Amino acid sequence: MSAPDFQLKGSTVTVVVLELHRYAPEEFSAQLEARIRQAPQLFEGSPVVISLESLDVDHPEVDFEALLTQCRALELRPIAFRALPPRFSAAAAATGLAVLPPGTARGRNIPSREAAPAAAEPEPAVELHTESSPQRPGSRPTRTITRPVRSGQQIYAEGGDLIVLAQVSEGAEVLADGNIHIYGALRGRALAGVHGDASARIFCQNMDAELISVAGHFLLSDALTESVHRKPAQVALQGDVLNVSAL
Repeated sequence: MSAPDFQLKGSTVTVVVLELHRYAPEEFSAQLEARIRQAPQLFEGSPVVISLESLDVDHPEVDFEALLTQCRALELRPIAFRALPPRFSAAAAATGLAVLPPGTARGRNIPSREAAPAAAEPEPAVELHTESSPQRPGSRPTRTITRPVRSGQQIYAEGGDLIVLAQVSEGAEVLADGNIHIYGALRGRALAGVHGDASARIFCQNMDAELISVAGHFLLSDALTESVHRKPAQVALQGDVLNVSAL
């Protein structure tokens, strides 16, 4: 009997969650484009789950085809809807996207770079945050990678730490439930404590990351200062602030 042509495996994938508070087509594109411009390297070509968990119960019908067209025009890649009210189920199913139940993974809102106003303003129509989905805590030992992690690759250490004895290239992504140690240049994305471990840390010999994260708290490349940029550094969460310091 010949070997099967494929295997089915579970996986942890970092996705952008677009959480709708309301949908006004004439305003949506402008608001979404403004948020993407703040971190284009994070959102361009990213898979997106569109969540309706925060949509008002009396919200009028949503034109899902128009919504998807607007997302794709801005280089996002919608892959699923989440927490759909029953009255929207048929229209959403007609798009061909998957329908997911309400989320349980811990997400982190990606804040605007603008200072918060003194007076309260109306809630924006869309929030973007990232999640590691699905949640699959485990108890595996430390995972060690001896070769460079190349662009487009994703390495995940479930239930423990990740050690990379080479560089992490631009466009590559390394994730761990615990700490991440990189004995080379970090030029891609590194996400430690992906299931909420706030004590997790990231260590690297050359900090040049596109994105770093601990327990859902993110910093992008433009937040790296001269004191740590392209130098040995560690990343740790202090309260709600992600701190990058020299080693």
